[in-house]
Amino acid sequence: MNNFPVVPVAIAGVALLVFLYFFPISLWITAIFSGVRVSLFQLVLMRVRKVSPTLIVNSLITATKAGLQVSSNELETHYLAGGNVPSVIKALISADKANIPLTFKQATAIDLAGRNVFEAVTTSVNPKVINTPNVAAVSQDGIQLIVIARVTVRANITQLVGGAGEETILARVGEGIVTSIGSSVSHKEVLEHPDRISKLVLSKGLDAGTAFEILSIDIADIEIGTNIGAKLQIDQANADLKVAEAKAEERRAMAVAVEQENRAKTQEAKARVVDAEAEIPKAISDAFRSGNLGIMDYYKMRNVQADTDMRDSIANPGGQGGSAKPGREEGRLS
Repeated sequence: MNNFPVVPVAIAGVALLVFLYFFPISLWITAIFSGVRVSLFQLVLMRVRKVSPTLIVNSLITATKAGLQVSSNELETHYLAGGNVPSVIKALISADKANIPLTFKQATAIDLAGRNVFEAVTTSVNPKVINTPNVAAVSQDGIQLIVIARVTVRANITQLVGGAGEETILARVGEGIVTSIGSSVSHKEVLEHPDRISKLVLSKGLDAGTAFEILSIDIADIEIGTNIGAKLQIDQANADLKVAEAKAEERRAMAVAVEQENRAKTQEAKARVVDAEAEIPKAISDAFRSGNLGIMDYYKMRNVQADTDMRDSIANPGGQGGSAKPGREEGRLS
């Protein structure tokens, strides 16, 4: 029992596994019995090119049973390009059963463009519904309306490569809703006839250049939002009030400045009067010394001053006349 050749048997087993890996005989037999013409050498080359023979053969069998004419080289090329071979085969079978014109080249191009080609074919057969987000629009009377629409679309196979997606459809539908509500004189018109929105939006041909064909647009819900017009008027009134208050404050500040300036001028004038009155006694003394003023002239001047103070006292009983000045309280000199 110790003489059993373990190493040669292990080597033989590993060699058998490597042979079966590069020469998938069972897969080749399955392809032959399924009516798929693929040679064992082609399967070996698939292994060398790091292509899954099982995936290619199973896809060929599925396509052959469905009556499609697809070669292994085409499937290998699409696999090496990073495409989803089973999805392409299922899409071709679905399109063929639904009488939708779809070639292998179109299907692979759609798949390599990043779109789910099988889902696109399914959408062509069974249209799907896309719900728009809340679309807010304001009618001409200033009332905001919030609308939710349901858009029924069908995939356009010829526009799947290079065509815009669902986001563009939703954006265009939202734009059409805003335009329709904005052109309405009153929000009551929109609430009474919501079908006008659908008709206006559909008439714009919003599916041009997209990967879908719009079948219908239905308004699912309309809610009344805020009164935008009244809010804008309130904001404008508040702004006007602030402007008026600012102008009034500016006028008040200017009036205060003018009043202070006038007070300063009045004080300055009073100071000059006081200074001038202080010079009068000096002038009288100088007049006496120079002989320009006699004693009788001085008495006459004092009598005139006393008469003036008396008249001021009679005219102003409250004592606001000139009697408050010093030197004039002794009255008229005889």
